[in-house]
Amino acid sequence: MTTRRLYLKFVEKNVQGTIELYWENAPVTCDTIWNALAKPIQVPATHAMFAGPEIMTGLPPEAQTFDPLSIPAENQTCFPIAGELLWFYQAKNLMKGMTDEFWEIGMFYDNGGRIFGPIGWTPCNIFGRMTEGLEAIAAACRSIRIEGMQTVEIGRLG
Repeated sequence: MTTRRLYLKFVEKNVQGTIELYWENAPVTCDTIWNALAKPIQVPATHAMFAGPEIMTGLPPEAQTFDPLSIPAENQTCFPIAGELLWFYQAKNLMKGMTDEFWEIGMFYDNGGRIFGPIGWTPCNIFGRMTEGLEAIAAACRSIRIEGMQTVEIGRLG
């Protein structure tokens, strides 16, 4: 079993958490995201509208180094637990009126979340869980609801 881990950091608040990847349950997703994060990314994070305690970030074009349709469904759920991260891809024009393509990494910072959006329940690949620093990260996530979008950095730890 590999010990490759990721980190998620709120840049302005200087708080960081460590993410253990679910290599055994989501190997393709983990490998794909790991490779896409060869260089750390800094992206705006917003709070989810439908999912409850979740922040969402887009994978920027420089990290879109793979065919998103090549990631199989693995370790999917609609009910993640605190600290879990998801991968979500939505092709252009999948939904009426939504012409954008979405390459998303989401993180649930508390229990009680659900993966539910404008088209209903949306099972997503769960590829890791924050195991260190979640309390400080959760406080930063909650602040997005009041303060608005914030910059997060996601990268490799080892």
